[in-house]
Amino acid sequence: MNSSKNKTRILITGAGGFIGGHLVKYFKKQGYGFIRAIDIKKFDDWHQLTDGVENLSLDLKSLDNCKIAVKDIDEVYNLAADMGGMGFIESNKALCMLNVLINTNMLLSAKEAKVKRFFYSSSACVYAADKQLDAHNPKLKETDAYPAMPEDGYGWEKLFSERMCRHFREDFGLETRIARFHNVYGPYGEYKGGREKAPAALIRKVIEAVSNNKKEIEIWGDGEQSRTFMYIDDCLKGIDLIMHGEVAEPINLGTEELVTINELVGIVEKIAGVELKRKFNLKAPRGVRGRSSDNTFILNCFNWQPSISLDCGMKKTFDWIKKEMKK
Repeated sequence: MNSSKNKTRILITGAGGFIGGHLVKYFKKQGYGFIRAIDIKKFDDWHQLTDGVENLSLDLKSLDNCKIAVKDIDEVYNLAADMGGMGFIESNKALCMLNVLINTNMLLSAKEAKVKRFFYSSSACVYAADKQLDAHNPKLKETDAYPAMPEDGYGWEKLFSERMCRHFREDFGLETRIARFHNVYGPYGEYKGGREKAPAALIRKVIEAVSNNKKEIEIWGDGEQSRTFMYIDDCLKGIDLIMHGEVAEPINLGTEELVTINELVGIVEKIAGVELKRKFNLKAPRGVRGRSSDNTFILNCFNWQPSISLDCGMKKTFDWIKKEMKK
């Protein structure tokens, strides 16, 4: 066991969520001696609850709770946020903006507690809208976040919180690291209820169509909007590299394997062994026209980029969701 990891005390916020739950297990496997896991949800509602760590249910919009959270902590991984897929964030802009309270209070508390490193989970939603109009060539460099024109609500909060991290580093010496996530998916995530993202939502719809002997699937928009999707294992590795590297600027964390939503449906159909008629809902939330990670910067920094194929990741996610739906 790495002795430095064994002595490092880490905090993961949003630990009851999809990425946070996986991150707790990842660092436990890495051999970290003390992990504090916090989420606002009751334990029964956590996506994953890991034994052998300190699990707490706290609302981190409260400064007092943030001070409890960072007590005697060396590294903070701040993933806590009220968020979901496009259907959620387009309809809950005020709730998304209120996430700024979490990052503000976490930064203040981390500075006061002399935390050594602070990771902030940002999003590709920070990128300027006029850089995401082309579905065929939507690669986004880190510099494309400015001049600022991010996604309304959620994107503005993420960009503002990025700036706070920067200034806490510059003014107070708190070592902050920032990753801009591009559509993370995998097992143990939301697949129903309104907060799910496109991969899980489409998997659920295909499984429901098969179960109900229907030959049709509803797609939000015309299906030609394009995205890249990153499997959770790649996300965890990227967080680890970025947090423990020496690059303080925001870094894209996503794949360059670009697909349209129609092509993503085709992948799920192939896994399920079906072919469905497509019904396009042009009134539903659809997000930007095209969005893809440009991985030049992360390759230059770490000689690494996410590499798990969409076919492989979607098969694993499909199998997990199918198993959950059978329950």
